[in-house]
Amino acid sequence: MCGIIGYVGNKKCLEVLINGLKSLEYRGYDSSGIAYNQNNKIKIIKSTGKVQELENKIDKNILSDIGIGHTRWATHGIPSVINAHPHHIGKTTIVHNGIIENYIELKKELEKKYHFQSETDTEVAAAIIDYYAQNNNKLEALKKAMKKITGSYAIGIIFDDEPETIYAIRKDSPMIIANKDNESFIASDIAAILEYTNEYYLLDEGEIAKLSKNGLTIYNNDLQEIKKKINIYQGNINDAMKNGYEHFMLKEIHDEINVYENIVKSYCPNYNIDDLIKNFPNFSQYEKIKIIGCGSAYHAGMVGKYLLENYANMETSVEMASEYRYEKIFPNKKELIILISQSGETADTLEALRIAKKNNLDTLGIVNVNSSSIARESDNVIYCLAGCEIAVATTKAYLAQVLILSLIAIVSSYNKKIINKDQANSYLLDIKKLINNTKEILDNEKYYQNLAHKIYQNNITFFIGRGIDYSLCMEASLKMKEISYIHSEAYPAGELKHGTISLIEENTPVFGIITEEEIALKTISNLKETKARGSKIYIITTEKIYQKYLNDNFYEDVIIIKEINPLFQSLITITPLQLLAYYVAKLRGEDIDKPRNLAKSVTVE
Repeated sequence: MCGIIGYVGNKKCLEVLINGLKSLEYRGYDSSGIAYNQNNKIKIIKSTGKVQELENKIDKNILSDIGIGHTRWATHGIPSVINAHPHHIGKTTIVHNGIIENYIELKKELEKKYHFQSETDTEVAAAIIDYYAQNNNKLEALKKAMKKITGSYAIGIIFDDEPETIYAIRKDSPMIIANKDNESFIASDIAAILEYTNEYYLLDEGEIAKLSKNGLTIYNNDLQEIKKKINIYQGNINDAMKNGYEHFMLKEIHDEINVYENIVKSYCPNYNIDDLIKNFPNFSQYEKIKIIGCGSAYHAGMVGKYLLENYANMETSVEMASEYRYEKIFPNKKELIILISQSGETADTLEALRIAKKNNLDTLGIVNVNSSSIARESDNVIYCLAGCEIAVATTKAYLAQVLILSLIAIVSSYNKKIINKDQANSYLLDIKKLINNTKEILDNEKYYQNLAHKIYQNNITFFIGRGIDYSLCMEASLKMKEISYIHSEAYPAGELKHGTISLIEENTPVFGIITEEEIALKTISNLKETKARGSKIYIITTEKIYQKYLNDNFYEDVIIIKEINPLFQSLITITPLQLLAYYVAKLRGEDIDKPRNLAKSVTVE
């Protein structure tokens, strides 16, 4: 993994490829490369580091009208020029996202025929394709190779003896293809081609695409030509632009108000439960819900568990997708499996979905990307409507997931007759307060800049809380660590003295999230325990709790948020902590939108 672009047409392809790779930089990568046809010979240029370093090696005025490019996030082998894509072996050049699980077995079969130079599974995939292409036409060769390869892949291919054609195949890793005005594209993400077209096709499992100047042809697994429905991306090129913001992350935090408004407009435009029921499934048939996700999606699920249990009286559990896929499944027709994924392509979550379906469990996808794999394969789907999110560290998409789960809690409560129509409508109207209060937080951005100055030189922080606040601590801590590289721990406040409090040193920043009045004093007591060991305390709390319980100034600073309907309280609690993480990372001089070692869409296990 991580990003693929391919082009055939009338433009200078090197310029198209570099532009496409730059558009994919947000996905995270450590090296990049391109392969292009020049005078019927395939030339390859590769580089470690940023795409700019690759671009510096390229003469974009070279006359070539076909090529493929890749940004690599290392899985097999260290980041290096040799391990970077594209890989060429025999007469075959490929770029690849995914994991070839049986590459060692295939490599042993092929090493008498081929000399392998890299440590990658991708070079082995190129070799197996090349091996079958020697005695078969290209379509038949790709069909045979797909049967032989085990794992996940999206692969773009150029053959030396057919240098005017690009082929594409996929299994489990996303690949889109497009054709417009005598130009054809392959890409792992619409962002790579949005400058040229917003119309695209989704390449499905086992299908083969063939792109040339004569157009685009798609074949099914039986090598029969097929027609596919065209998709139209509803956003525009501005979605992939910073629009005056210094970083995409900051832009996307400021876009959270628009996300809330988009969700309301699409699902309950009149702030009315009748609208919401029309757009959401009926949850009354279920006795249990299991939420599955990774990273921030898992943290959103933790908030959802609290809301569903407390407002809809629905037994709810949350599982990390990477663990669920190895657990024993106890099928229950009264259980709904909810899969949460920003991209809709998260490998572990997608596999969890498929396991659930094999066990005849009902599934609901909460995803942000239309027509993504999880969206298409789930029994039902609710879209987050967060728009294109470029920064690797999610902000607006996470909050969209939480708001969707809040709406599910309202619908479930109404379906089960726990609340009546007037109560449900009253809850929905409180989203207006959520929007207004979020705007106030964003207008007070200078406060978080100043707070960041107090902690940015530390190398460790703690976030503690109880109940739903602990779920928020998990997300706040993740934001801090993934973009600032400060070692950050989230911990249930009551668990500190079972070992972790031993890590508290003089001046260690400890953040306490306190939004539930009934357990406020317990968390305050835990904070004071860390204070006694030398920590510096920072508190995030509501106006009511601040006035009632926080009069003795044992803390360094406090973030006071408005108290709103508890269904939405977590949403305005997390936004200030996103801003804080952003400004801490900025003060430390980090690459905020593209943190090291991370990828936006995790399409491998």
